[in-house]
Amino acid sequence: MSSRNSAVVLGHEQRPRTTRTLLTAAQGGLVKRTVLPSGLRIITEQMPSVRSAAIGIWVNVGSRDEVVSQTGSAHYLEHLLFKGTKNRSALEISSTIDAVGGEMNAFTSKEVTCFYTRVLDTSVPKAIEVLVDMITSATITSEDVDQERQVVLEEIAMRDDDPADLVHEHFSRAMFGDAPLGRSILGTVENISSLSRRSIHSFYKKYYSPDRLVVAVAGNIDHASVVKLIRKAFEQGGVSLSGDDSPFVPKKAKTKVARDGGFVKFNKTTEQANVVIGVPGLDRADERRYIQSVFNAALGGGMSSRLFQEVREKRGLVYTVYSFGQQFQDSGMAGVYAGCNPKNLEQVREVVANVLDDVVANGITSEELTKAKGQVSGGLVLGLEDTSSRMSRIARSEMNNGYVPSVSDVLDSVAAVTLEEVHSLANHLWSQERLTAVVGPE
Repeated sequence: MSSRNSAVVLGHEQRPRTTRTLLTAAQGGLVKRTVLPSGLRIITEQMPSVRSAAIGIWVNVGSRDEVVSQTGSAHYLEHLLFKGTKNRSALEISSTIDAVGGEMNAFTSKEVTCFYTRVLDTSVPKAIEVLVDMITSATITSEDVDQERQVVLEEIAMRDDDPADLVHEHFSRAMFGDAPLGRSILGTVENISSLSRRSIHSFYKKYYSPDRLVVAVAGNIDHASVVKLIRKAFEQGGVSLSGDDSPFVPKKAKTKVARDGGFVKFNKTTEQANVVIGVPGLDRADERRYIQSVFNAALGGGMSSRLFQEVREKRGLVYTVYSFGQQFQDSGMAGVYAGCNPKNLEQVREVVANVLDDVVANGITSEELTKAKGQVSGGLVLGLEDTSSRMSRIARSEMNNGYVPSVSDVLDSVAAVTLEEVHSLANHLWSQERLTAVVGPE
């Protein structure tokens, strides 16, 4: 099941110096893509009914691109790009966006780093100039590296104080081992304490190249004008966009699962036991991803889901319980999280196991399928009411799959999911050996 039209040209297949219309206004939004000779891709969605725009520069690099000695570098670097450039101090970067009432932030994941802002449509030129300046002209001084080191260490400490976050870290580590997908995005205290300016700057120079970038803009904008602004900003940053480089195409090397099933425990003095039970899942190119969305909604995606009803409503064992799916380029995870009184941990595990065994054996009901489709479809449409979510959607689609499906195509794919497909996927995923990770008191 796929929403990709066979006539669609993927981003890395499009000829440089060309612009293509990916979606028309009649398909829900005018989406265009321009590919420059350097490999830089610019993708926009025109929303003439709004007076704002969201701009994101997406870098095809994340924590999984780090070698062991660089663990935490991608996230550390994200911080440092806000510390100043050859043209602006850290205060000038933030003040420029604040002065026009804008918002600016960034995030790092296992596979991408994103710097984004949302501003009035009249402030788009200045916002593009600031973001591109950060990407192309960051100074990354030794002083900034040392100063920000403590900030990153505090972020690690904050994560360690949140057992609900920590249990997911331990689960990933147990599933993927010491492979990049198993390591923390934040890095370790030891690594962050020892990372040098030279090492981080080398990481910056290696990965922040035009062929790894996608610039996405959604809002009251004109595509051609945005392309001109981006070209000008990169030229001001001393980065040529007229080279003959080919667009970056990620290599697909299968990440091996280090552990099939089993149990790992991290002792921590907490009021609750936090548990994740999971299995290897689908990669992001798997055509069953829409089936997984529907199944996940029925299993543990809301208050009417099977897990919520069985674990919380009927037995009162938890406050929070949900299921999740996480997809990477070459691998994935499916799991269930719950937080409970430590004395109820075994009972929670037993109830969750019974629910999972039942969906493996019997699938879900027609009523659950209908509700799950409605939840997924409604969540998709309601989540696209603002420029930031539109910008994120076209950027992620371009980076992850190389094309942007229309909202109607996605809704049709969700509507087409059958009970048999959900049952088959439930059996495929949850008949595997299950891995359990627990963070809680001894």
